[in-house]
Amino acid sequence: MQSQLTVVIITFNEERNIRRCIESVLPLDPKVIVLDSFSTDRTSAIASELGAACYQHAFDGHIQQKNRVLAMAQTEWVLSLDADEALDESLVESIREAIHSDAHLGYTMNRLTNYCGHWVKHCGWYPDTKLRLVKKNQAEWRGVNPHDRLELLVGSQGHLSGDILHYSYYTQEDHLRQIEYFGKIAAQELFQRGKRVGVPEIYLKVFAQFIKSYFFKLGLLDGRIGWTISRLSAYATYRKYSILRSLYAS
Repeated sequence: MQSQLTVVIITFNEERNIRRCIESVLPLDPKVIVLDSFSTDRTSAIASELGAACYQHAFDGHIQQKNRVLAMAQTEWVLSLDADEALDESLVESIREAIHSDAHLGYTMNRLTNYCGHWVKHCGWYPDTKLRLVKKNQAEWRGVNPHDRLELLVGSQGHLSGDILHYSYYTQEDHLRQIEYFGKIAAQELFQRGKRVGVPEIYLKVFAQFIKSYFFKLGLLDGRIGWTISRLSAYATYRKYSILRSLYAS
């Protein structure tokens, strides 16, 4: 029986994640397409070993790259995942049922993040609902890099039980590197839009981000990890706007 589902993934140097990601979807018997940005590790080799079709394209933005691989799918349904994500067993069963139903044109699902070995239930990180399963040609990636989101063009969407398991950061150093990486992208986007921010406003935003994450989003219930995430979320806000100011100064 021909597969009704294609799983699409963009990658760059994801050899420590890509096997777990692809193996988690194999019970659905999908086609798997990986669009790689010329990784220098074994990402493409591992994906190919697991039966994925691998292609290369220079990275020109998360939204652009994800729309590019989305368009490559030829099946009725498309599931979009990041390389550091995997499906839990409950979500696999929910997806299996959904692709045999015409109830909706797309489905959202919750994402549960693992931070340095701990599952994070607060800090605004859960349920982190994402639209990821859509009918072909019925959705596209939108937003402002690096904050991309998949949106239906028309029609209704349902919600599936189960979680995407997101293996975000193995160490705090990983988190700091990601803060710097995303901070540069976000600052560049703001700079191109002519956004300016003063020093007092930066510190107000930093303080507000910590209060939001640790108190309003109950990060305190995640203990030491909640404190770390809330503190680094505030630092990420600081770095984004500091980089923005440096762009105007240069």
